[in-house]
Amino acid sequence: MFAFILRRTGVVALTALCVTFIVFAMTNLQPNLEKVAKSQGSVRMTDAEVDSWLTRNGYDAPMLMRYGEWLGVVPGWTRVEADGGMRGRCIDGTLPAGETPGRTRCGILQGDFGTSTVFRADVSAVIVERLALTGKLMFWVMVVMVPSALLVGVLAGMREGSRTDRTLSTFSIATTATPEYVSGVVLVVLFASSTSGLSPILAEWGLIDGRTMLKGSAASAAEDATFANFTLPVMTMALYGMGYIARMTRASMAEVMTAQYIRTARLKGVSFRNIVVKHALRNALIAPFTVIMLQFPWLLTGVVIVETLFNYKGFGWTLVQAASNNDIELLLSCSVVAVIVVLVTQLISDIGYVFLNPRIRIA
Repeated sequence: MFAFILRRTGVVALTALCVTFIVFAMTNLQPNLEKVAKSQGSVRMTDAEVDSWLTRNGYDAPMLMRYGEWLGVVPGWTRVEADGGMRGRCIDGTLPAGETPGRTRCGILQGDFGTSTVFRADVSAVIVERLALTGKLMFWVMVVMVPSALLVGVLAGMREGSRTDRTLSTFSIATTATPEYVSGVVLVVLFASSTSGLSPILAEWGLIDGRTMLKGSAASAAEDATFANFTLPVMTMALYGMGYIARMTRASMAEVMTAQYIRTARLKGVSFRNIVVKHALRNALIAPFTVIMLQFPWLLTGVVIVETLFNYKGFGWTLVQAASNNDIELLLSCSVVAVIVVLVTQLISDIGYVFLNPRIRIA
């Protein structure tokens, strides 16, 4: 097992290195760098002034050299000013003449993610704050989505081909086939509109206070998440994601229910409830475990639409702001976090699958 984990960890590290280099190269293309220069300087900068700005700020080095500086395995660039002072990647401001920088390497391996040009703050602080907000959203989505999806999948797979199976399978397909921006708008119209949907009807009947049942904006949920302001974004993501888990659980459950040991248990007179709970359920949940683990990276990157739609300023909203404003340092850091979450969850999924499936462990 230790050798297996070690090999998988090595593959994860190599994959992270390759993916981060691709992202770094794409975000540091010349047109993007020119936009950064003009956004930090002036939109009326000439080509010569743009080249001068890029040279003064260390963007003239080869791509591999700058990638090594960003990682922190290569010493950061330095420039000597006309007055003898020194500027550089690892220097805050300008050092007076004769002084040397306190450190030469300042990349992500040293915990230095740079400074955001949009938020005018340290990138690591921005990432931590926004990840905490998205983590709160992800937690409640998983609490709602996973038990509901497993229940739907198990009920559908217990009696394959029955009316219950067809109804629940249709529901699962419909939720998965409906994008978040569609289901989100539909939920807002139904529950958060004062002119249409259920809210005006319930208000006329005196069943709710005010004109809307729920809030269509989750901006206030960043400080205080309540049922009114947090339900719609949670339900939008949960409805979209539960279809995958339910369909996988249904297929796995239907396969297990036709296994030979299930037939033997039936012939012995074991009740159908005990067959499902004690014999079929555990084996049927092996395959959905992988799908459940893969929901974490989807939730982290898939919140872009939902957080933008409901104005919830979490990780996805921050990623949109970084991309739309060409904030290279913040965009790179968001990409690194997303890559790490994807690879770590896949590693946990592989290890968990080995523990859940004895046949894998014996092999």
